[in-house]
Amino acid sequence: MKTVLQAVARYWKKLDKPLLFAAMLCSALSVVLLYSIYVNHTLSEIDDDDYIIQLVAVGIGVLSVLVLAAIDYHKIARLWFVYAPIALILVLLTFTSLGYRRAGADDQAWLQLGSVTLQPSEILKLAFILTFSLHLAKDEENMNRPLHMLLLILHGCMPIGLVFLQGDYGTAVVFAFIFAAMMLIAHISWKYVLAGMIAVPAALVVAWNFVLGSLHKNRILVLLHPGTDPEGLEYQQDLGLSALASGKLFGVGLFDGDSYISVPEMHNDFIFSYIGQTLGFVGAMAVVLVMVFLCLRTLANGLRANDRQGMFLCIGVSSMIFTHCFMNIGMVLKVMPVIGVPLPFLSAGGTSTLSMYIAIGMVISVRTHNERKYNVFYDYKNPTLARVGR
Repeated sequence: MKTVLQAVARYWKKLDKPLLFAAMLCSALSVVLLYSIYVNHTLSEIDDDDYIIQLVAVGIGVLSVLVLAAIDYHKIARLWFVYAPIALILVLLTFTSLGYRRAGADDQAWLQLGSVTLQPSEILKLAFILTFSLHLAKDEENMNRPLHMLLLILHGCMPIGLVFLQGDYGTAVVFAFIFAAMMLIAHISWKYVLAGMIAVPAALVVAWNFVLGSLHKNRILVLLHPGTDPEGLEYQQDLGLSALASGKLFGVGLFDGDSYISVPEMHNDFIFSYIGQTLGFVGAMAVVLVMVFLCLRTLANGLRANDRQGMFLCIGVSSMIFTHCFMNIGMVLKVMPVIGVPLPFLSAGGTSTLSMYIAIGMVISVRTHNERKYNVFYDYKNPTLARVGR
């Protein structure tokens, strides 16, 4: 019994409690916000199932974090032959009759499994971060050889291409940023970086002229020329801005009857507008600061990782959270097009919430299975040099 208690004490000591607490704080606010939208009848699309599903997803998510934190992330990554094919198959099923287009969305990115809807791309993000961190760690010394670089690019382009074909351009951008962040932190040659900087503008030109439809083009054009939108594409963002501004400094409160501005997808992609409306500028900035903490804490865990694989994993998760926050809040502030990316731990959605908790669990696994303290002067090529200040 004493041995078990000692093991639990060691586990609890190593657990990254501030990171987990920050995620749980956001989730608690999410459940309260969804309940507020429901009881105030602010949005007709939401019912009591939404905040209950969110609460259940949070509970399962926290339990997942506690379990994953106790498992060595190397062992999880080495099971890629199990979870990677499952994630790919689930995404491919969205192209069949099982594929489901959610109301208000312009992409077929969900699966309808009885009464349950599932977004497979959220699972694919986790699989990609795990498999790509393993790939980079094993092949980093050879990555600048043409064939090895080609394989890394194919690894990154597969999930990007799949979700792009779904029409889920927002998630494709998230995948692209995760891929870019993990590649840049590796020992990539400046020649490939320069080639990428040249290729990206060319790819954007091709996408604009031959891939994007008129709807997606207009969503971008209205940002450059506000007020020139005959199709009403600005309507949602204008309402979101109005809702955000209506909260002023401290907000109108969470339970203030029927005095709220209703914004389409307020419970999901535009939940930041409801945060500003109910909690004001102070509440919105508090949420932003917690999100910044989540990104930096995850990044810090990567910098103190015991090996390159752990570092790559944490960089992938940190870039995923950052990209989600930047794009989501940018949509509400009308500096980014409406692209359907949820705000981590706050937007309604069981799959996205659970996947974010699993990602946090993997990051905490990196921390709990790290036997050395982080030293800013650590030399990965020669760990014996990292003895000063330990």
